[in-house]
Amino acid sequence: MTVTETTDTRTTETCAGPPQGNRRPDGEDRYTISEVVALTGLTAHTLRWYERIGLMPHIDRSHTGQRRYRNRDLDWLALVGKLRLTGMPVADMVRYAELVRAGDHTYTERFELLKETREDVLARIAELQGTLAVLDRKISFYADAGRALASERT
Repeated sequence: MTVTETTDTRTTETCAGPPQGNRRPDGEDRYTISEVVALTGLTAHTLRWYERIGLMPHIDRSHTGQRRYRNRDLDWLALVGKLRLTGMPVADMVRYAELVRAGDHTYTERFELLKETREDVLARIAELQGTLAVLDRKISFYADAGRALASERT
């Protein structure tokens, strides 16, 4: 069972956007850890760690005990990657995963967690826009100074 398996897979966000390339059709989607590494760019260590901390606690196993990931696990990993980019703390990501596993009655808590994260992202974007404005002014200054120096030399 995977994190998203406890909810209806039709309504569970295909998490973070369109499916990645080289994915197998549902029903034939059994990936080894090395295949997931190749598809996601994550390390095997990271995938095992995600499982250990509860971010992906229910990865299917083969009869020999090897991890077998499915398309919905890849979708979940794509969402986790986006959440990481937001700067969301790992503890909050684990909490979100727990809420997803708990079921539909946690929608309000999930909504609040994601809304807070969105507000943090918007604040960071505003801060970066201010930083970009400073850089643009400096670049403009040096471009103007460079043209002035070049015209003095000629």
